[in-house]
Amino acid sequence: MSGAAQAGGPGAGIRVLVVEDDPVAADAHALYVGRVPGFRVVGTAHSRAAAVRLLERTGVDLILLDLYLPDGHGLHLLRALRAGGHMADVIAVTSARDLAVVREGVALGVVQYVLKPFTFPTLRDRLGRYAEFRGAAGEAAGQDEVDRALAALRAPQPAALPKGLSAPTLAAVTRSLREAPEGLTAAEVGAEVGVSRITARRYLEHLVAAGRAARTPQYGQIGRPELRYRWIPGASRSG
Repeated sequence: MSGAAQAGGPGAGIRVLVVEDDPVAADAHALYVGRVPGFRVVGTAHSRAAAVRLLERTGVDLILLDLYLPDGHGLHLLRALRAGGHMADVIAVTSARDLAVVREGVALGVVQYVLKPFTFPTLRDRLGRYAEFRGAAGEAAGQDEVDRALAALRAPQPAALPKGLSAPTLAAVTRSLREAPEGLTAAEVGAEVGVSRITARRYLEHLVAAGRAARTPQYGQIGRPELRYRWIPGASRSG
């Protein structure tokens, strides 16, 4: 779907452009957006140049923007778009945690940041809050109404993980997997993180379901083959 408009007539929802250089991640992000009522993906682009070409011929309300693109930084793209009169809102979808970059993005009109890796509920929450903010209309009666409108956008609650999973353990499992290019078994992850093999496997399967990791059977040993988990290469970049 790169560089191509997706089917759907005008007025069918908030039009979203996914800009992400990793095709696997781009497809996952587009799939997530398509599952949120009121939003529709009108195209994906895997580079800054492709995004510019698509924006020249396709109306877009919101851009999901990766910051590290093969032909330039995402904020350089955004700066050029603003200079050219493109006023689409932007949600940065990135692993970048540099607060100077965050401040620059806000100045250029980035309305929210979603840090990788993330799950569908996380993006659904951000899109829902964006839709609430976008839907506010009329004149505010006072400061309280302005504050409420901004709170919908600026103060998201942490998205809930599946029952039984905790954010600190997920972060530890994610870090362990990202630092092992050759992959790890659930037992190896459990030993590194300090949890049981069964618990580690639950977190690893969660990462697989979220599109951030892949699993393959490991043969050559007695008994049933053991699964080896690897971080998806595109997800390990800082973009």
